[in-house]
Amino acid sequence: MSDGELAGRVALVTGGSRGIGRACCELIAAAGADVAVNYQANESAAAETAKLVEAAGARACAVQADVSSADDVSTMVEEVEQQLGPIDLLVNNAGIFVPASHSETTLEIWQRTIDVNLTGAYLVIWAVKQGMIERRFGRIVNVTSVAALRARPISIAYAASKAGMVGLTKSLSEAIAAENVRVNAVAPGLIETEILDGVSQDRLDAIIEATPIQRIGRPKEIAEMVLFLLSERSSFVTGQTMVASGGRVLLP
Repeated sequence: MSDGELAGRVALVTGGSRGIGRACCELIAAAGADVAVNYQANESAAAETAKLVEAAGARACAVQADVSSADDVSTMVEEVEQQLGPIDLLVNNAGIFVPASHSETTLEIWQRTIDVNLTGAYLVIWAVKQGMIERRFGRIVNVTSVAALRARPISIAYAASKAGMVGLTKSLSEAIAAENVRVNAVAPGLIETEILDGVSQDRLDAIIEATPIQRIGRPKEIAEMVLFLLSERSSFVTGQTMVASGGRVLLP
């Protein structure tokens, strides 16, 4: 067993097969926790992430589930608990992004975005929180976005779903803080993931120009914040949304 700061814990990372999710899985494993890697479709990428977890000295399992499906989530949690044990640490990272103007935002785009990004977070939390309460230990981190904090006219559904995650984080954190279950969120700015595939170079250049640090962020930089919030280094922090945007979006 690892002697890292998360030794003896079991973590579930939704959307863990690549990008920010993969970086979270790697760092959590390096800190000593066993890791369940959730994926929706890309089984090979999830298997690669599971191998990285094992290379860090932790146990791993890859579990398929569409987080917007209550049945999928229930089956996923049961499988993780059978393979690794009760879930102590949860990272809600699964999400979709569909750029669309107000005139292009159909009910289908709206509903699917809310279902995955917000209802998905709710379903996974509600599937694990009672066990956390009974064991009097739980750490939950929701990966939201700076889109939750500033106007985003070409991603209205996405911004609304991510703002909902901020509200969920605040209210749930107060509801279960006395049970030694902490709930926080991380709001990344633009990060070097496959989401950049649909962004023009001109747009990227404009974002970098507007960023005081003058670059795009890296997945590991977000994962470091997630790890901090899962660890006891953040023992007096709950209900917070921490922004990592290179200074482009500031709170309050």
